[in-house]
This record gives sequence, C-alpha cells and structure tokens, in this order.
Amino acid sequence: MDLARCRSDFPILTRTAHGHPLVYLDSAATSQKPVSVLATEDAYYRTQNANVHRGAYELSEGATAAYEAARARVAKFLHADDPEEIVFVRGATEAINLVAHGLGRGYLHRGDRVLTTVMEHHSNIVPWHLLRSEVGIDLEFVDIDDAGRLRMDDLAVRLEKPTKVVTLTHVSNVLGTVNPVREIAERAHDAGALVVVDAAQSAPHRRVDVQELGADFVAFSGHKTLGPTGIGVLWGRKDLLQKMPPYMGGGEMIREVHQDRVTYRDPPGRFEAGTPNVGGAIALGAALDYLEGVGWPELAAHEQALAERAVRGSRDRFGSKVRFYGPPLGPNREAVLSFSLEGVHPHDVASILDAEGVAIRSGHHCAQPLMERLGVPALSRASPYLYNTAEEIDAFLDAIGKVVTVFAT
Repeated sequence: MDLARCRSDFPILTRTAHGHPLVYLDSAATSQKPVSVLATEDAYYRTQNANVHRGAYELSEGATAAYEAARARVAKFLHADDPEEIVFVRGATEAINLVAHGLGRGYLHRGDRVLTTVMEHHSNIVPWHLLRSEVGIDLEFVDIDDAGRLRMDDLAVRLEKPTKVVTLTHVSNVLGTVNPVREIAERAHDAGALVVVDAAQSAPHRRVDVQELGADFVAFSGHKTLGPTGIGVLWGRKDLLQKMPPYMGGGEMIREVHQDRVTYRDPPGRFEAGTPNVGGAIALGAALDYLEGVGWPELAAHEQALAERAVRGSRDRFGSKVRFYGPPLGPNREAVLSFSLEGVHPHDVASILDAEGVAIRSGHHCAQPLMERLGVPALSRASPYLYNTAEEIDAFLDAIGKVVTVFAT
C-alpha cells in the first residue's frame, strides 16, 4: 500500500497536538475519515438532502435511491444474501440492543440461559443484563486463558446445559484476540442456540463474511470503519428478522396505524423508526469503498508490522517495565496493544503521551469484567491503523521513554 498517499487522504493527520505532530493511535475507539467520505456526506447535504421513502418528488426519490444503494453496498461488504438483511442503526451498541430487545419479547423467557464472554465490550453485556432484570434470563460468562484466548473447554461445558443465545465479540477491543466464531457458531447451533456477533473491532481490519462466520446476527459500527459517527449496521438472517417485533415505534416503520390497531413494515424497515441517518449511510458506503480498496492482506501486513515494531521496540528499550496483554501477534491477533507500565497509572501514561502529541486510550475500555479477570483496574491502549507509520510508532516509544524518565525521578 502507498502509505504516503493514504495519509494524504486524511486531513486531520496534518494537525498538531500540544505543538507536536499528531500521532493518532486510538483508532480502536474511532477511526479518522478520508476525504472521500467527508466529501460524500457533504455532497449529500449540499445537493441531495431530503427525507426518504415517503416523498413523491425528485429530490426525495434520489435520496431514497442513494440510501438503498448504501444498504446494498453494506450487504456486499458483509457478503449477505439480500440487502433486506441489512438494518441501519446508530452503531453496534444499538444493533445489539435491538437484537436483545427483540429476542426478549417472545423468544427469551425467565430462566433461559444466555452465554457471553468475559472479554466483551459493555455494549454486548449491558443489554443482556437489562434482560436479566426485565425478563429473568440467566447470564453466564465464558472464561479466557492466561494468554487472553477464549477457553473453548469452558464453552463446551456451559453448552451442555440448555442455552438460547451465545453472544460474543469477533475481536476483543482490549486483547486483540480473534475468536473462532465459525467453530463457536457450529457448537452453539448444535446446542440449539442463536449466535450474535459483535464485529465492531473486526470489520475495520479483516474480511467479515457472514456466510463464513455462520452466525445469526452480526453488528458493526461505521465510525470505526472510516465512516461517520451515528451510523452502524445490524445484519440478521432474514427469517429471524421477520419474526422479531419492532425495536422502536414511530414513523417509517409502520404499514398502517389506526385507533384500534397497527401493522408494521417488513424488515429492514420495521427496525428503522423515524428519519434515518441518510447522509451517514451514504458516507458509510464511501468508507467501505475506501477500506476495501486498500486490500485486506495489505492492511493486515501493515498493521502487524506496526504492532511488531511497537512490541519489539518496547522490549528492547524498557524490558519488563512494559507488559502487553493478549495472545502473541499473528493471524489470530489484531494490532490492538493494551499495556501496563510498571508503577504508573494508565491515565498518567496517557496524559504524558498527550503532551508529546501521541493520542492513546486509557481506562477500563468499556470492559470491566475483563479488567477484573486480568486483575488490573485499567490499561493503556495503542491501536494503530492503516494511516499510521513506523516513525509514529517510534514517537510512541519515545513518549513512553518520557514517562519512564518522569516516574524514575
């Protein structure tokens, strides 16, 4: 990949932070946006803005066509059978809440078991906790081993008891662990359970093929895949979406409303109440074009090289003072680098790095059960992406060196 050309597509990378060139290493939280995405959303609001589906005039019909073309583009990205399996939402969080809410109205009952894992983002824990309170489901967590990989033996034992749903992340936002979703889905289906996959951390970095994954629902966020904030995707098997009740009520999702009854549209419209984020959906299509244009093998090789440079450089310069969490780097580990620095709180690490122009994340990363399992209150996290350079990794290591110096005095 042409890294210099890629970086020129991201205007924000030319700015400074505290007088230093910006080194943005927080793409696991949100990615930066290329000019093609910015221009696409801008052009929509400048030349095409109208509400969709209801307007019988040229502008609205054009907006509707562009919105539905974006749905078809997402279906192609996910290798879905039918664009009608694609529901536009605000993000992966809303997508998982939609699924949990829908399954909680008829499919799940008091005492039914839902399995998730200790490595989940809160977005894939809290919705099920809500069902625990509202419906009375039982929620259990599959453990990880000390390297940060899912314990398949623990999953097997738990699946021996009746289970209705298995919900898990494709890639951990803390550990970078790539879970064997296909194998897990097969085991879950053999046990009679539905499978929900949080692909928020995988969709930006690797090919997500819903046919290959074998899950029943898959969610991802636009803002992590070079797209705008406020747009996300739920893919669901068409037969399951048709059985699910609406998530919210209002305009767009109805067929007819009367004083004594209401009928609803077929999916995906049934789940898109109110005016949708039309501009965001269209811009997401442009983001997916850009991302796939980079190429998955090229992206993986670039990210792995950056991660290896960071880990190797840290080991050479700081030895055991810096500890990285997660499995060894390789095809089953994405370049998410969560780490601790001996004797220094992660917030202090992030603050000193920020003063050097290096943007990383610190805290529990919306994964408190995982922090408890790891025995830490919080971690620092650097997450390089397609627009980062080897020189920026060196700047990151130099900034870590400043932290070591400050706390050594």
